[in-house]
Amino acid sequence: MIAEILATGDEIRSGALVDSNSAYIAEKLEQAGIAVTRHICVGDDLDVLVEVMTAIGQRADVALVTGGLGPTTDDLTTEAAAKAAGVDCVLDPKALQDIEAFFKQRQRLFTQSNKKQALLPKGCVPMYNPVGTAPGFQIKIGKCQFFCVPGVPPEMRVMLSQQVLPRVADLQGDTRQYCLVKNISTFGMTESAVGEAVADVVRAVPGIKLGLRSKFPEIHVKLYAQGNNQNQVTQLLDQATVWVTDKIGERVLSVKGHAMPKVVADLLLSKKATIALAESCTGGLIANWLTDVPGSSGYFLFSGVTYANEAKVDVLGVPQTMLEAHGAVHEETAKAMAAGARRVAGATYGLATSGIAGPDGGTEEKPVGTVCVGLATPTETIGRRLYFPFGKRLMNKTIFAEAALDMLRKKLIGNQ
Repeated sequence: MIAEILATGDEIRSGALVDSNSAYIAEKLEQAGIAVTRHICVGDDLDVLVEVMTAIGQRADVALVTGGLGPTTDDLTTEAAAKAAGVDCVLDPKALQDIEAFFKQRQRLFTQSNKKQALLPKGCVPMYNPVGTAPGFQIKIGKCQFFCVPGVPPEMRVMLSQQVLPRVADLQGDTRQYCLVKNISTFGMTESAVGEAVADVVRAVPGIKLGLRSKFPEIHVKLYAQGNNQNQVTQLLDQATVWVTDKIGERVLSVKGHAMPKVVADLLLSKKATIALAESCTGGLIANWLTDVPGSSGYFLFSGVTYANEAKVDVLGVPQTMLEAHGAVHEETAKAMAAGARRVAGATYGLATSGIAGPDGGTEEKPVGTVCVGLATPTETIGRRLYFPFGKRLMNKTIFAEAALDMLRKKLIGNQ
């Protein structure tokens, strides 16, 4: 069984909006064992939409169409699907009732233009929208089953999981394939180094397909396995995961694909530990990452963006003599900053960064890309100087923050 994905709308076609829907749908269909052969994007043009849908109907078994189900005149998906299927659009009473109730519940004005959303192709199978106004629908065009869903990502995702994928599974019947994916996040190696380290997994564990994805500053190893027995596919992935983690070792962050902030947050929570931050060159980026993780109030106590030397002295208690002797970008200064943050907040751990993000400000001794990280624990205070050869400020800030959290992560798992 093969599938195609059709994204509609001038905003998508022109690049004004990024089409995240198609990537999400493709991943879910692949996991369901359905090969996605094409991603197509068409603007708000009725004739072109009809032409493309008709062509897809001759090629594919399943098609996912996003967008164009709204109340305005440029929302053309329903009309195009009806024309491609050779039917008229008719009023669906249940859809109209749901739309009217949606507006009444939110005390918003229902207009005649909204009634347009309740017009569906005759003979289609409606897919009512539990979180928005636009209903979706399933309709056969040629040999292909089309599933038309809203373009609003939250609405699309709910409809995909609750209505589309179960219907697709019914279409597969006994031929259903399970295509499962394991995402292993790593930090501390280049993409080429990770690739070389894990390349032999496809020979060590036959049936596994390997992929790599760079999500700066992390590298994610993707393992794919497919078969008609879900338990066997799962066991194959588990075997390959053990093989890969053995090869990469402590540079593995998560076998669930979690990024560094989530990994560190989970470790802090599991140990009932707390964290306080003193950030200079990272400008609050670490604090932002950690507080983006739900439940951060369980471990996050304090953050100080002590950019100026005066703030380092007055807020954190860094000795003026230390700054005069070593400067702001130094391991001893970073250690004093971390200890000060830990003391001020009464936290289990204090973490600090001070560096040169660039593009200016570097010296021969401390070039752009230099960062000093301080980590204060209940038993010791550690300072390290690291260097990353990036000339772009945002890239440096990002990898500085990641490296600081990695230093804390390794301490939490007992590797330093």
